[in-house]
Formats: sequence, structure tokens, C-alpha cells
Amino acid sequence: MRRSLLFIPANRPGMMQNAEVFEADGIIFDLEDSVALNEKDAARTLLKHFLATFKFDFEVVIRINPIDHVNGLLDLETIISPAVDAIMLPKADPAMVRKLGELLEGFERARGIRKTIKIIPLIELAKSVLQMEEIAGLPRVDGMMLGAEDLSSDMEMERTKTGNEIFYPRARLAYIARAFGIDAIDTPFTDVLDEDGLCADARRAKGLGLTGKAAIHPNQIRYINEIFSPSKAQIEWALKVIAAAKEHSGAFSLDGKMIDTPIIARCEKILEKGRKWKLL
Repeated sequence: MRRSLLFIPANRPGMMQNAEVFEADGIIFDLEDSVALNEKDAARTLLKHFLATFKFDFEVVIRINPIDHVNGLLDLETIISPAVDAIMLPKADPAMVRKLGELLEGFERARGIRKTIKIIPLIELAKSVLQMEEIAGLPRVDGMMLGAEDLSSDMEMERTKTGNEIFYPRARLAYIARAFGIDAIDTPFTDVLDEDGLCADARRAKGLGLTGKAAIHPNQIRYINEIFSPSKAQIEWALKVIAAAKEHSGAFSLDGKMIDTPIIARCEKILEKGRKWKLL
């Protein structure tokens, strides 16, 4: 379960060293778009040493370059270690996700890595939107993220703050991710000075069923965490429902509302999130 994922360029040592204080559920150390071509070698070397030096309480995700390019393969060769929890694959399609899975299996075996490194495919192309279902069912995939800037460019449509142009891929991502039991991660909100716009955008995404949102600035994290966390009222209601359910064997009424199996399951999920994020 991820509420927030924060992008940090892998050539920014100051931000990397402060990653622990940003309170994101995961940090995406970025070797792709935020690193210029002539800085990629230095960035991956810096990231390798950083991962070997520090221990983390957050999920460590690495956005690599495309693996049909030498830079993507060099990224994997340099940074794969037990410190890495997941690889974010740009412009993902099923063939590339399968190839990445095979490469990760080889690295894990060769380097004695006992855990399974996960894959978070980035949905950034029109064809990828149509391939979401196939991608979601592949091994190692435990979340998909929408990349609306590249998708808008591919579709030749204007990217707006209202997000009307990405309604369909957002909704499709939410439903497919839910069906496969993986995270549905929303695209970043790129105006880092517009807090109201960020909150409105995050609420729209949550309303469609997405489970978390990426960020490009640390100041966005607290708003994202709050919006994608259960509220105090939701937690109190869930506790009340679960307590009452222990005294009933079937559907029952509570405060004038009918409580049945789907509502109990929803309350259990609320409490699971509350425990994970220390909200109880």
C-alpha cells in the first residue's frame, strides 16, 4: 500500500540525504528524465554508493532509463542490490516488463539477493493504456503509475489542471489495478506552488479509485498522505463496525445503517491502512 511516492533526482545528493525526513511512503530515485544525458554515469554511481551507505524506513524505488537503451541496462548493472525494493519502468509495455523481470531474476541469482524486486510500470503511451490489463498480470508487478505528461504528448492533447483529458486512463488504471490487487498510483501534479490545485487533483484521483499519488516536491507529500489516508471519522466508524460485527453472525443494523459483508470488508481495509500508517 502506497499513498505517496516522491521523485528525487539521483544527481541531487542534498535531497537524497534528506529523503528520510520527507515522510513519503516511497522514494523514487530518478535516473531517467531528471538526469541529463551527460550526467547519467555520475548519477548512477552516486546512487549506488548512496544505497550502500544508508538504511531506509521507506520503500526504495529506482526509475531507470528504458531497457531497450544502453542506459537502462547500465542502470540495472550499477544499482541492483538488496537495498532496492522496486524498479519503475518508463514507457512500459508487456514485452519490456517481461524482459525486465528476466533481468532482475538474473541479477538476484548472481548477487545473492533473496527478496523479489518488484516492478512498477509507468503507463505513458496510448498503447500502454490499452495494454494495462496484460501488464498488471505479469510477475513482479505490484503497482502501476500513470505518467500523464508523456501520455498527453503521445495523444497530442493539452495537459490541464482539471485533468479532464486523463479521466479515461485514470479510471481504467484504477479498475484494472483493483482487479489484480495492485496499487494504482496517480500522476504527479506539476505546479508545486498550487496547494489547492494539488489537493483538488488528488481528491479527483482518489474519487476514481486510485490508491496513491506521486509527487515531484517534498512539500506535496503531507497533502497527498492526508488525502489518501483514512480520516479520523472513517477509522472511528470502522472500529465501531468491527466491534459490532463480532456480536452478529449476519447482516445487522448500526446507527440506522445496514451493515453487511462488503461494508465489514471495507472497514477491515480502513483499519489495515490505519495500522500501517500509525493512525489508530
